[in-house]
Amino acid sequence: MKIDPDSPADLSAQIANAIREAIVDGELRVDERLPSEAELSEQFGVSRPTVREALKRLGAQSLIRTQRGASGGAFVNKLTYSEAYGQQITTSTLLLSMNAVSFPTACEARYALERACALLSAGRRTPDHLAIMRAEAHKQSQPGLSDEAFCASDVAFHRALVDAAGNPVLSYQLAGAVEAMQPLMNMITFTARSREKIVALHSGIVDALEAQDADTVDGLLEDLATYTNELAQSVFEERSKAHKSNSQFGA
Repeated sequence: MKIDPDSPADLSAQIANAIREAIVDGELRVDERLPSEAELSEQFGVSRPTVREALKRLGAQSLIRTQRGASGGAFVNKLTYSEAYGQQITTSTLLLSMNAVSFPTACEARYALERACALLSAGRRTPDHLAIMRAEAHKQSQPGLSDEAFCASDVAFHRALVDAAGNPVLSYQLAGAVEAMQPLMNMITFTARSREKIVALHSGIVDALEAQDADTVDGLLEDLATYTNELAQSVFEERSKAHKSNSQFGA
């Protein structure tokens, strides 16, 4: 494991990257104890606080864990999909907000990824997946449901659809699409959407999954994507009209 002391990059970041690469390459194995802070400090030619900061970075990424006591130290962690899931959502949310991704682009990615699950989900869905999706569709039909609760139910519905594919890698990859993009879309479109239409599409998706009809699931997801884009366009048009009206009034 090496770093470049002449590089402008932060030394603690370089150390964290070097250790991360050693873990990925298999040089450091799961549950293996890392060298002590003093040993790492000597190895990399840096101060112990710099090493400590590097270890904090790795801990924040769930790549290592620390234990206290005589047999303690820093150990290579076994990263689980559930731990990585949350990181994927956070990263996707930041990526969308910081890079000002257009609504059509986010919508295209969101539904293209989910439609990729249609065939697997239709073949592998379990009674539990169907029960969750039907329960969420029923919840969405309740007249007293708040917009926040509807959004949360919408996310739960689509997460169950993705999880029905029975592939943890797909569930991880789509975490950002479902739990970062979907709330964004709901936030923009909730004033214009017809809950009845969304519930009808969701109910149709569950029925098609139960019948293991992947083509119908795919078609309904495409319909949902088209409707979502239409809603966003109408919202943006109304905002533009309101802005022009306010500008004229102010003038």
